[in-house]
Amino acid sequence: MNEKVFRAGAATSNITPPLGVSINGGMSDRTATHVHDELHARALVLDDGATRIAIVVCDSCMIPRTVLDKAKHLAHSHTGIPLDRMTISATHTHSAPTAGSVFQSDPDPAYLEFLAGRISDAIRRAVNNLQPAKVGWGVGSEPTQVFNRRWKMQPGFKMVDPFGRADQVRMNPPAASPELVEPAGPIDPEIGVLSVRDAEGRPLALLANYSLHYVGGVPGGEISADYYGAFAARLSELLASNRLETPFVGMMTNGTSGNINNINFREAPESRPPYAQLRKVAELCAKEAARVAGEIEYHDFAPLAMRQAQLRLGRRSTPKDEVARAKFILSEAKGMELAGVEQIYARETVLLNDYPPYVDTLVQAIRIGELGIATTPCETFVETGLAIKAESPLKPTFTIELANDYRGYLPTAEQHALGGYETWRARSSYLEVEAEAKIRRELLKLLGEVA
Repeated sequence: MNEKVFRAGAATSNITPPLGVSINGGMSDRTATHVHDELHARALVLDDGATRIAIVVCDSCMIPRTVLDKAKHLAHSHTGIPLDRMTISATHTHSAPTAGSVFQSDPDPAYLEFLAGRISDAIRRAVNNLQPAKVGWGVGSEPTQVFNRRWKMQPGFKMVDPFGRADQVRMNPPAASPELVEPAGPIDPEIGVLSVRDAEGRPLALLANYSLHYVGGVPGGEISADYYGAFAARLSELLASNRLETPFVGMMTNGTSGNINNINFREAPESRPPYAQLRKVAELCAKEAARVAGEIEYHDFAPLAMRQAQLRLGRRSTPKDEVARAKFILSEAKGMELAGVEQIYARETVLLNDYPPYVDTLVQAIRIGELGIATTPCETFVETGLAIKAESPLKPTFTIELANDYRGYLPTAEQHALGGYETWRARSSYLEVEAEAKIRRELLKLLGEVA
């Protein structure tokens, strides 16, 4: 009887754009004028002899399914990995090229072609690097860098959405304001860790997971992978700075951070030089991930399983009177660049009115030994991640957001009722109110199937 062999391979592929491309992540478009640090697609391929899976993390704000499907088909044609055994996610850095049209930013088609090819290359190179490996998993914690960004405010604090309706919460309120009452939701301080070593015990790759929106502090016009890239670089220094023949690959995935960021609103804002804060977050997270990697048990073999489901989700309607109002607002706009949220959301209303009444998207569940991973195509609220972790039959479990598609924010029904930026209807937030519950139920079902 042949002994089971667990193999792993990891690789990176450079996805840095040429200067001059659009940078998204804001309501106004920006143009790339400088590259501060290179962007990458980071790939990890695992093989238990019966199942082979690929996990890719891209330094991008969000990537539409059309691009990711093309990357998967290219990778499949060269490696044979089934399309439903690949998961590709975006980190959500706000200083990367536009890959999906949001607000006033649109992608360069040439960059999208380049991006799909380079993601495929990362998978192919990781397959080329497959070798006998050991694998382990664990959970760390970094509670000092995650804060819920949706706040309840004192009565009388003005909160009105772009459509003239009153909100009950404010996203990113004035820091240290006496009108702050309390956050409108929880945080998740956990850092999930999947660590891979070669047969001799040397670090090969580490995939981490943290529920934190991008950090920022990047000057306008500069390309940067944000704290995700700084984490990967620092982790390499901590774990494998002398590894040359097969370079170590560090990867940070975004958990459920649709309502989480790095601002402590209880304190007055502190002025910091560019990149200082993201380096601080990267340092803290890298040290914690390295600590976990040094303490967990490693296994010579871990069974792999993966399931995927396609969900059909409704789009929130654009009432005729709101479309008429939006067209009137746009008729009074001056110039190509829209000014103010009313004009910007008027354009979103008109564009959404041409969307189909439903969308098809993907969710996945992965088992690696006792570890569970669930993927969502949205900027998912932390409540969803916490619920999946609590109810998953696999322990530990974590969730990777912005995976395999981009379908905007995913507030819970309770958070929808409170209003706030993340619920404002736009191409960045348009799924039906029930979408979160449908996605969560399907993910728990899939986790049960792979457990």
